Amino acid sequence: MRSFTPLSAPVDPVRALERISWLLERRRESTYRVEAFRRAGQAAAGLDPSELRARAAAGTLTAIKGIGKTTAAVIGEAADGELPGYLARLQSEDPPTGPDDAAGLVEAVVGDLHAHTDWSDGGAPIDEMAAAAEASGHDWLAITDHSPRLTVANGLSAERLAAQIKAIDAWNSAHASTFHLFRGIEIDILDDGALDQTDEMISRLDVVTASVHSHLRMAHAAMTSRLVAAVSDPRVHVLGHCTGRRVLSGRGHRPPSTFDAEAVFAACAAHDTVVEINSRPERVDPPDELIDIARDAGCLFAIDSDAHAPGQLDFKILGARRAAARGIDPDRIVTTWSSERLSEWLSR
Repeated sequence: MRSFTPLSAPVDPVRALERISWLLERRRESTYRVEAFRRAGQAAAGLDPSELRARAAAGTLTAIKGIGKTTAAVIGEAADGELPGYLARLQSEDPPTGPDDAAGLVEAVVGDLHAHTDWSDGGAPIDEMAAAAEASGHDWLAITDHSPRLTVANGLSAERLAAQIKAIDAWNSAHASTFHLFRGIEIDILDDGALDQTDEMISRLDVVTASVHSHLRMAHAAMTSRLVAAVSDPRVHVLGHCTGRRVLSGRGHRPPSTFDAEAVFAACAAHDTVVEINSRPERVDPPDELIDIARDAGCLFAIDSDAHAPGQLDFKILGARRAAARGIDPDRIVTTWSSERLSEWLSR
């Protein structure tokens, strides 16, 4: 997995705006700023290229809804065959989370088993997430939007999930590249360890990443039983952000759930369920000591971004650094596997 390859002049104005939005997302800039460039890109894409150039030359781009002064300047510079200054500045700045001594593992990670789109609580459509993943060196990506119980995240009903599966299949059929999208879900683990989706819909998916999002302060023994039941389900492939913690200070902070880590990870190892190293900076989940327990139990791992926007796919650099620091063999990390090897493993 590599960071986005820098663009150079000449660059299409729409692509320049899209790339700026990705780089701003990676830097965790405000949603308002990111969406300004995304909206401008959508507005520019709706115009004939000749009209876009004519408006740039005439200085009338800001008359178009969704295009402001800053985004008009980006379009104008790109239309003149220049690399827009705003884009050049972002590309010249070092990524905020450099790989350090994990560079080899960062490069080896070629996929992601946990990514969201605007079908649930993500900020971009399927095709843009796929384009960003491919641009950053991925060979494959699993689309894992939320399940229906998580209404706050616009979780997918069975009907909406069926429609998304069709959209993913259509995307794969329409693209000739070797890059592949997997049909997935981040499924809610219910209080008794059951899964929040119909059996029929689960059977139609390639990847099931299962996570707890509710009753995170459940008693230790009950949470242990809940997680063991979920990871022992043969339909579950990945245990997502297992403690549910948030390490931000203030109102964003959330302590980890408590459970018998040895029992849970022993069940993961016994049932070939992958333990996710969630790379979101506010999660850093599992904590280091739990990664060590899972490693020593013989578990497989997935370095996942839990991206909710294209630029956040680069969060995996953080997960790679943690995995390297804990001495995890790269071959035990399924997100280093080819799509063919992963497909064979998923169909076990």
